[in-house]
Amino acid sequence: MVSHRRTSQHGQTTLAGVTVVSAALAAAAAALSAPPASADPAGHPSTARKAATARVDSLYAQAERATEKYNGAQARTKELRHEVTALQDRTARAQERVNRLRGRLGAMAAAQYRSGGMDPTVRLMLSERPDTYLEKASALDRLGNRQADELHGLQAAQRSLEQQRRETARKLTELETSRKAVARHKKDVQRRLATARRLLNALPKGTRAAYDRASRSDGHREAVPDLGGAVPASGRAAAAVAAVRAAVGRPYAWGSGGPSSFDCSGLTQWAYGRAGVSLPRTSQAQRGAGRQLPLSQAQPGDLVIYRSDASHVGMYVGNGQVVHAPYPGARVRYDPVGMMPISSVTRP
Repeated sequence: MVSHRRTSQHGQTTLAGVTVVSAALAAAAAALSAPPASADPAGHPSTARKAATARVDSLYAQAERATEKYNGAQARTKELRHEVTALQDRTARAQERVNRLRGRLGAMAAAQYRSGGMDPTVRLMLSERPDTYLEKASALDRLGNRQADELHGLQAAQRSLEQQRRETARKLTELETSRKAVARHKKDVQRRLATARRLLNALPKGTRAAYDRASRSDGHREAVPDLGGAVPASGRAAAAVAAVRAAVGRPYAWGSGGPSSFDCSGLTQWAYGRAGVSLPRTSQAQRGAGRQLPLSQAQPGDLVIYRSDASHVGMYVGNGQVVHAPYPGARVRYDPVGMMPISSVTRP
């Protein structure tokens, strides 16, 4: 388990992280329900309290993973809505073309009727699906050149219309699936955050206050870390760094992309958006949104992707520091780049 909790610029951990085993929640519950003197068999109630805060950290990490899935589903849903709208427009235009062609063929039929009867081939032209008839090559011999052209045009238009309708139906099905995924991931985030809040509220007052102090550090109560005069990789990277540093102190809010609150990938997307660069919405997608390089070559503006599943992202700002949106209850802040295992470094 990797903690998101605040570390000072001198590398001292504000709250100790404890590896969470599968029984951590039970241990935390026992610690919170029993009298302090008996919370730990060895007479150390702080052990179980640390397990409780570690469990909270674990729940926040799980909620962040669910948040990135929610963000991805939201982005896909938005994309699908645009695609469906475009398909519906094309379908409407295809239907209009079919209607126009059928209108012209109807005029031909009327003219033939007035001149002494309707040719069987004209009846064919007015049928809903002339395709089967056209498959018989001998039928073409009975059509005049103009009638053949009109009928072929109608056939092509009808095929296009059917294709548009099938594609629209497929996209609508995909859109509904994406909507359900959004709702599912939203519930997952809310459930994990609610469990974390219950654990926090049950902590002894002093432990909860210490956790809150660490969580809510916003970078404005301390000196801004020395960034060592590091030079960004480009002008757009410099603009993104300026934007992300200006966001320090703004609250974390899951699913939020700014400008008043952020989640981790929302912050980096927003900062690069201010620099005129469009990044994908999720930390997983941002990992592939540029050139990957080793941490030793990182420059301000590079994206630092964390955890093996790439479920967290921050922006490198120089001298071993990143700015990131940590988790609910915390604010956008500076932290050491090595605050948790690094998956990759990407230069947009």
